[in-house]
Amino acid sequence: MMLVWLILIPLLGGLLAWPAARLRAAAARWVSLIAMALDLLVLLLVWLRHAGPIEITGGGRWIAMFDAPWIPQLGISLRLGLDGLSLLLILLTIGLGFVSVVISWTEIGERVGAFHFNLLWTIAGTIGVFLALDLFLFFFAWEIMLVPMYFLIALWGHENRIYAAIKFFLFTQGSGLLMLLAILALVFVHQRTTGTLTFDYFRLLGTRMSPSTEMWIMLGFFIAFIVKLPAVPFHTWLPDAHTEAPTAGSVILAGIMLKTGAYGLLRFVVPLFPLAAIRFAPIAMLLGVIGIIYGALLAFGQNDLKRLVAYSSVSHLGFVLLGVFAWNALALQGAVMQMLAHGVSTGALFIMVGALQERLHTRDMRLMGGLWANMPKLSAIGMFFAIASLGLPGLGNFIGEFLILIGTFRVYPAFAVVGTLGVIAAAAYALILVQRAFHGPPRDAVAAPDLRARHLAVMAALTVAIVYLGVYPQPVFDMASGGLANLQTATHGVLKLAEGDPR
Repeated sequence: MMLVWLILIPLLGGLLAWPAARLRAAAARWVSLIAMALDLLVLLLVWLRHAGPIEITGGGRWIAMFDAPWIPQLGISLRLGLDGLSLLLILLTIGLGFVSVVISWTEIGERVGAFHFNLLWTIAGTIGVFLALDLFLFFFAWEIMLVPMYFLIALWGHENRIYAAIKFFLFTQGSGLLMLLAILALVFVHQRTTGTLTFDYFRLLGTRMSPSTEMWIMLGFFIAFIVKLPAVPFHTWLPDAHTEAPTAGSVILAGIMLKTGAYGLLRFVVPLFPLAAIRFAPIAMLLGVIGIIYGALLAFGQNDLKRLVAYSSVSHLGFVLLGVFAWNALALQGAVMQMLAHGVSTGALFIMVGALQERLHTRDMRLMGGLWANMPKLSAIGMFFAIASLGLPGLGNFIGEFLILIGTFRVYPAFAVVGTLGVIAAAAYALILVQRAFHGPPRDAVAAPDLRARHLAVMAALTVAIVYLGVYPQPVFDMASGGLANLQTATHGVLKLAEGDPR
């Protein structure tokens, strides 16, 4: 039941925050912080109460499970599961939820209650995505996650927010509909072969189907998830959504919601359709490599600081796509680390951009320069996270990218070699960011106050997190190993049948 509370607490928090703002705007903010604190406490209690993972027949090792009937006539249940992979991603979600509330304290001054309602419901939906082990429930949580984000962009975004929100809605809802069709196709194929109508993840594993059917259904899931990742050529919604979203919206979008696409690839695409995934792996990894290079080149060509960070996400998450379809222990551990490190570092960069826009009323690097003279704290933190983004050894991004490239080299050396060019390109756009924004002669337009205590506390926490991931990643690997073992166990029997597979 405690897994259910992980979803209910932010849902109820959002329902309380909206009317609380009528009394006082700060009340909505405090309700949101308390909701995040309670959610973190529940997660830690679940983790501590289940020190030894439980065995699920045919489903591997899990920290906690919950199962209750929902629509039994259709084989739909409230089945939730927490393993090491979902635990790490929910920790990231709650942590960035805290951050999003804090950084919105002064930025959001209108419709404060509605803002926190949408923020908390987005977080609740994301947690539901990471917990759901019933495919209909997964789709339901997916929709809960997306709709409030549309309103965050449309109501609290910047100049072109309506265009960006509609584009976000069309891409994500279109891909969501495709995923629903793929889910129904898988369920009906399973019913035809077994006589049982079910949306249960564990029962759908190993569903027998023809190679062509498996490939088509797999592509439905794959496209839905790489739209959210996003991967080339389905990435075009991302820069507009990031650019127009409020700072908290950008942090949630980049730090958490993009990870739901990567999580879907890990949890559903390869385990449910292993043979199709093997055959499709070269194409998927090619898309990953193209995303790495293309995203980095587009980031290099930007003048808008927020669009630069947005395009860098396309590049960094191309590594995740590469690691997922390499599907060996090193690459998968690297993919998980990259997801976590990207969430921390890119979230911090968006906070920096939001702080600059609040002070300078511009994101154009051509109007910046010399920020270090007037805002040394913000500039130093911005430089640190820009360097983290390029993959400096000792920080979390380096660990993730290095493991992905090593794991990829073991199965597809050419993709690994080309992927390393993305690391070089990342250095180029990160250093351009630092040089154009923070160095050079100070401009009159940049005379603005430096970061205050609230932002400094947030950035200090994110700094500790990214250094910890880079200096001592073993606890993360240990935690993720159980979840990744679940995924590899689900595919191991079929992968052994794939002739010549080098994994």
